[in-house]
Amino acid sequence: MIVIEGCAIVTVDGDGTEYTDGHLVIDDGRIVAVGSDAARTADEPVQRIDGTGCLATPGLVNTHHHLYQWATRGLAQQENLFGWLTELYPLWAGLDANLVAATTGAGLGWLALSGCTTSTDHHYVHPTGGGDLMAAQVEAAGEVGLRFHPCRGSMDLGRSRGGLPPDHVVEDTDAALAGTEDAIDRFHDPADDAMVRIAVAPCSPFSVTTTLMTEAADLARRKGVRLHTHLAETVEEAQYCQRVHGCDPVEYAESLGWLGDDVWLAHAVHLDAAAVARLAATGTGVAHCPSSNARLGAGLAPVRDLLDAGVPVGLGVDGPASQEANHLGAELRQALYAARLRGGPAALAAREALSLATMGGARCLGRSGDIGSIEVGKLADIALWRLDGLGHAGIADPVAALVLGPPAPLELLLVGGQPVVARGELRTVDERELVRRAGRAQRTLMRRADR
Repeated sequence: MIVIEGCAIVTVDGDGTEYTDGHLVIDDGRIVAVGSDAARTADEPVQRIDGTGCLATPGLVNTHHHLYQWATRGLAQQENLFGWLTELYPLWAGLDANLVAATTGAGLGWLALSGCTTSTDHHYVHPTGGGDLMAAQVEAAGEVGLRFHPCRGSMDLGRSRGGLPPDHVVEDTDAALAGTEDAIDRFHDPADDAMVRIAVAPCSPFSVTTTLMTEAADLARRKGVRLHTHLAETVEEAQYCQRVHGCDPVEYAESLGWLGDDVWLAHAVHLDAAAVARLAATGTGVAHCPSSNARLGAGLAPVRDLLDAGVPVGLGVDGPASQEANHLGAELRQALYAARLRGGPAALAAREALSLATMGGARCLGRSGDIGSIEVGKLADIALWRLDGLGHAGIADPVAALVLGPPAPLELLLVGGQPVVARGELRTVDERELVRRAGRAQRTLMRRADR
């Protein structure tokens, strides 16, 4: 049993319950008590943690990522999405299982240090002869200790057929579907305390055929897993959909069976009122990636409109090649700023930003009953942020300190009650080894590209 006491607590439950001086009790990986003042426990072994000066929140949920891109950070610095992809596709063709293991470990380790307890990944580049990439990811995630929702991505629309990616980085349609079904069969765990769940994730309208999109949706629903893809990220994508399909991206997705409460979409920047209404009516979720959208100049997503319409909205850091900071805790502030740049100072509150990164993400992933809030019976995925240092001095409201202040040091990160980070250090893996592996992966990929 673990007792955390003496801390402020923001539960992010349906009533917005908060405690200025509260406690949490964790037993067998789940929350068994939360309240104010000191905890009462039975006469049994207890690990007591002093949370004085800290804020406890649900662990953060990352709803969109491309972990393999850790090996290509800092490139194509002034390109829009299409130019950025065109520059990087040839580099990604050199990926293999060893490189993917290294980038997955580095990316998830860094996410843990930023307060993340559950992360997705969208891996859509599967070079011939690259090995078992999904197994490499799942093993690396197990070492770090985060809950992991890898989305088996795919592309089958190469340049010769009107798509954006070069032909040598796309798959045959049948191979993509077979690889996706294999990943589900081997790795998906439907249990409510699952550490690994698989989603079906063809990449985008400009890299995937309509055949793959429709058959992937059928596969996901037959297997009972969720669906994920990029949609409405850029003006260029919207123009592509109008030119090729005669409709906007949301209309195109709906025509293929790609709207529903088992779907969440990455970005959703360029939406008109009708598109927002269709997402809301169908329960389709959105992974909002404000820093990546800014890095690529994609635009400001209509987050206020989406929330007001009832659309589930979570936060995503996106790939480390289009958002090199990749700090999910800092993305709270970026989400608030982006919303206010679009809609003014009342467009998003600090507590709403925290909700996006917790319950919003849990809703997108279909796990709102398990994670995303601090409530009795839920999994003990907890972030304990230290707010008593100089960087947060003078901010009386702990949520404002967390969201508006500098990135807060992590005193503790628990996943199912197990410590992943303690006093700002990874406890499951050697951070220096992650750095070495990531560096080798980057150098190896660059050498392969020069051949």
